[in-house]
This record gives sequence, structure tokens and C-alpha cells, in this order.
Amino acid sequence: MKNILIASSSSINNGDFLDYLLPELEIHFKNCNTILFIPYARPGGISHEEYTTKVALAFAKINKNVTGVHEFEDAALAIKNAEGIFTGGGSTFVLVSQLYKNNIVRTLSEAVKNGTPYLGTSAGSNICGLSMQTTNDMPIVYPPSFQTLGLIPFNLNPHYLDPDLNSNHMGETRETRIKEFHAYNSVPVLGLREGSWLDVKGDKITLKGNLTARLFTQNNTPVELESGKDLSFIK
Repeated sequence: MKNILIASSSSINNGDFLDYLLPELEIHFKNCNTILFIPYARPGGISHEEYTTKVALAFAKINKNVTGVHEFEDAALAIKNAEGIFTGGGSTFVLVSQLYKNNIVRTLSEAVKNGTPYLGTSAGSNICGLSMQTTNDMPIVYPPSFQTLGLIPFNLNPHYLDPDLNSNHMGETRETRIKEFHAYNSVPVLGLREGSWLDVKGDKITLKGNLTARLFTQNNTPVELESGKDLSFIK
């Protein structure tokens, strides 16, 4: 049975890395001594080692050890043997490129679908959808495919931002970009605001956190979904 937390972000305003999620993570990874971390997204271009150290410091607060997948000669075997898995944020394009380069897209998807506890934040959440096409990130590298893990039957837009009515900014809003996506694609998109996450248990998907999420479907007006709502109807 799938056991997944899909968070919009790894931290919230004035909070330390993962701090707002630690109570949830203590429960989510309760049967895990060691978390396998996938650092491929490399926020700000930091090294895999630097990123893994940062994650290890956060998980030490709930007495969990962390190892980076890059430390293993066989990444696929590391994933198959993992007690729990975390994929962090950064560049979704770099992350997906590295998953394909290391030939572990299917391995990771199967491991999580078979019940390995998984946490994704930001880019690590983007890959839980059907494709990475609704990411906010710049295409700094070119992955062989936009197809991702397919752990949920829709796409995500983490860090979703509402238009600032007091701003003079004339650029496109997130809503505009998602409408552009829906001009060519019928896949639903969930705008997940920072501080919100999805709790996936089997086929049940529940919105958690203090904020609503915004659901976009092709040719329809966007809908606000309340925290605590079962989102299993989105397909």
C-alpha cells in the first residue's frame, strides 16, 4: 500500500529545514532507522554531499539516519533495499534527468507503489505526478522524458502562488501558466501552497496543512479545496 507524503516545500517562512513537517515525519517513518535521500535536484547547485548533510541534520532531530543514494554503486539496489525514501527540492529538470540517467525511474516508482514510505518536497513532489510539465523551474537541462513516477493520477504545482493584486508585476501568474498547460493537456493540476502537503495512503489522497489547495481542470473554473478533504476523486 502506498504510504507517501507530498509536500509543497521543505520549509516555511522563518522555519528551519523540514521543521514544520517533523511531527508528521516521525509518524510517517516510524518503522525506519535510515532514510535513503535522493539529492539529485541540487538547489542552488549545491553538491550531493552538502545537500545530504543538510537533510541528515534535520532528520537527526527525530533520531533517523540518512544516507545519500549517490553513495551507492548501484542506485537501483539501494532504492529496492531502502527502509524509507526522501527526494528533496531544487531543479525538477536536473532531478528528472538524473533519475533517467541512473535508470531508476521505474525502480523508484515500483518501490513506492509497493509500500516503501516516501517523502517528496518541491521537485521531489513534482515527480509524484504523471509528468513534470507543471513545474515552476527553468529548463536548465533536458531530460529524456517529462514522464515521472505516476504515484498520483494528476500533476502538481508546488509553491503555488496567488496573484498579488497590489503588485505592478505584469508577468504571467501561476494560474495563467497552468491554463497554458491545459490548452494542450487534459491532466488535472493541483496548486499546492507552501505549508500544505498530501497524505497518500493506498488510493486515498488527503490534503493536509492549514491552507486550501487550488484545483485546475481543463475548460473549467479553478476550485478551492479545503484542508482535510479527500482528493481521491481527482483523475
